[in-house]
Amino acid sequence: MAELFEEGSAPTGSRGTARATQDDSRSPSSSSELRRDGDTPSSELSGGTISRRRLLGTAGATGLTLGAAGGAAGYAAASSSDSSGSSSDVTPVSSLGAGEVMFHVKHQPGITTPLQARGHLVAFDLAAGAGRKEAAALLRRWSETARRLMAGEPSAQDDTGIARDAGPSSLTVTFGFGHSFFGRTGLEKQRPDALDPLPDFSSDHLDRTRSNGDLWVQIGADDALVAFHALRAIQKDAGSAARVRWQMNGFNRSPGATAHPMTARNLMGQIDGTRNPKPTESDFDERIFVPASGGSGDPEWMANGSYAVVRRIRMLLDDWDQLSLKQQEDVIGRRKSDGAALSGGSGATETTEMDLEKTGSDGKLLVPINAHARISRPDQNGGAAMLRRPFSFHDGIDKDGIPDAGLLFVCWQTDPLRGFVTVQRKLDRGDALSKFIRHESSGLFAVPGGAAKGGYVGQGLMEG
Repeated sequence: MAELFEEGSAPTGSRGTARATQDDSRSPSSSSELRRDGDTPSSELSGGTISRRRLLGTAGATGLTLGAAGGAAGYAAASSSDSSGSSSDVTPVSSLGAGEVMFHVKHQPGITTPLQARGHLVAFDLAAGAGRKEAAALLRRWSETARRLMAGEPSAQDDTGIARDAGPSSLTVTFGFGHSFFGRTGLEKQRPDALDPLPDFSSDHLDRTRSNGDLWVQIGADDALVAFHALRAIQKDAGSAARVRWQMNGFNRSPGATAHPMTARNLMGQIDGTRNPKPTESDFDERIFVPASGGSGDPEWMANGSYAVVRRIRMLLDDWDQLSLKQQEDVIGRRKSDGAALSGGSGATETTEMDLEKTGSDGKLLVPINAHARISRPDQNGGAAMLRRPFSFHDGIDKDGIPDAGLLFVCWQTDPLRGFVTVQRKLDRGDALSKFIRHESSGLFAVPGGAAKGGYVGQGLMEG
């Protein structure tokens, strides 16, 4: 888990019924959609002269990159009153369903949006004979469908009625392009260098049929039917232009499930996302989004976009559960109860700075040398940072009676080579968590900036 657990503290407020908006001229830190906290990474990724392909050619290998998502993992529950004025224990529908995220924004929704309770990740391959023209038409359809559904409206054609009676429920739909898309559409010259294939890692057990893809769609919502409604609409819109390559379904804690907003927990029971970058940091945009001003080496159509690394990371939960509490905490480097670093005392909290040199009465480091939280820190990786925004998954029991469960890891960064790859290589070389996880699928996608009003996602690429 490239920072499966490490790092983003909880937001300071709940989503409530506020309409999440983001004007194109506003920075992420000023947007109500971008509520995500975390410790500030202590150093910048140092610039170097080593070429991308040389870096990719030097293998790396065994980390997990589970990536926690700092952000709105928990929300305060609300009470309501019935028509007679008496108090009710039922949280009003509006507290969950009325949350609306804008589609036409500077950066696509679903990147800095607080964690949602339900998610679907789905990749498509263009159909045989489909090219640039068909792909552009598909992206137009998808963008209009996403705009309508995110506003709580039905699909333009043949709406299924699955989400009838529900509000937008903070639905987001995010679109990206895989490496193979550009060859299939004759746009090879527009393919970013940042989409060069990821290197192999020693922890990889990848199923190629569930990896990569021409097009990638991320769907998130706080209501399961709203999320599924969007999934069905996107699949139907694909028509004869594209077919599903793979699909994965995930979940997070529902808003209102905790007494106050807090960082999420993953299926190992660990608080996951303590040091995630947050939009209030001065270098957040630099780390996460491609600049609109150019100079990054990315094509112009990627302005205000980001690169998403997607990994299905199986957690070996039966093996993990056999460890004692102390053994689990030593693997992570943090207390399981509250996420505080093992170097902190009784009064330490999740955000108390970790002391990497502190030892106990036996002279041993309190945070073990191979602890996940130590190895994945930005200051242990040249300042490398990424915004981790995962979903958990549970797909039943496999043929050996073992839970098929873990993390649908999604991380965002300006450059995956200097973000994900840098950290994953470090984890590969000795992360204690690696023996309890398995990377089973992988994808890398270029996610352009948000669509202009009246336009569609990827228009600059398709019509440039």
